[in-house]
Amino acid sequence: MTVTDPLLPTAVRRFAPRPYARARVLLFPHGGGSASYYRPWAQAAPWDVELLAVQYPGREDRYGEPAPADLQDLAARTADGLPRGGPPVPTLLFGHSMGALVAYEVARLLARAGDPPAGLVVSGHPAPQLNRPGQVHLADDRELVRELRRTEATHQDLLDDPLLIQAFLPVIRGDYRMSETYRPGPGAPLHLPVTVLYGDRDPEIDPAEATGWQAVTDAPCTQHVFDGGHFYLDEHRPAVVALLAQQARTAAAASPVPWPSAP
Repeated sequence: MTVTDPLLPTAVRRFAPRPYARARVLLFPHGGGSASYYRPWAQAAPWDVELLAVQYPGREDRYGEPAPADLQDLAARTADGLPRGGPPVPTLLFGHSMGALVAYEVARLLARAGDPPAGLVVSGHPAPQLNRPGQVHLADDRELVRELRRTEATHQDLLDDPLLIQAFLPVIRGDYRMSETYRPGPGAPLHLPVTVLYGDRDPEIDPAEATGWQAVTDAPCTQHVFDGGHFYLDEHRPAVVALLAQQARTAAAASPVPWPSAP
């Protein structure tokens, strides 16, 4: 896949432009998350790799948009909102937690359209065929907030604000519904490298569920294990950004498209 248009459409946010980028990474937020989670990542990216964040419907500046019917619908709406036209730049997809599934489904859609990404990096989530079913989305508001505190997926200040949490809970509940009811549809495996990241104390994924990602591709699938829990990437952000930049540069070096400019 190549992200190309400097005037990005609905689904993508550019927090830190890299005008001389030779490769890009599309970042997919976790359940309950939004594009702004990745603002510090974009700012920390090196000069030759641009990190772009996906904004899901129903949050921040897309708050008024209708919620997706399911995760495949979210992936389809996201793929439809990706940039097109202009000089091509090799692009990787990265997603954490629920974002790993969305990134995977977007990669499948792009591959079917003949424009696959240069690679897929997934974090903190079991392989699609090993997705864990659940009923958190059916819980009452109090139980849902308790689950958010357990996973540390939402800022404590928001959870302690009754007005904010009541406004935000429908979005979170919808994300849990999409994640817990997700089942991958049939289709050919991807033909691109997949990298799996997770924390060694993450209760949401175990080594076998991480290894299961090999089944989604006929290309190499590698793993990187970090010290930490489900949000290990908050503590290890520099290392994760560096890993994404290295993989993006590798994709750029392998691309047949010449690098059009340099500083």
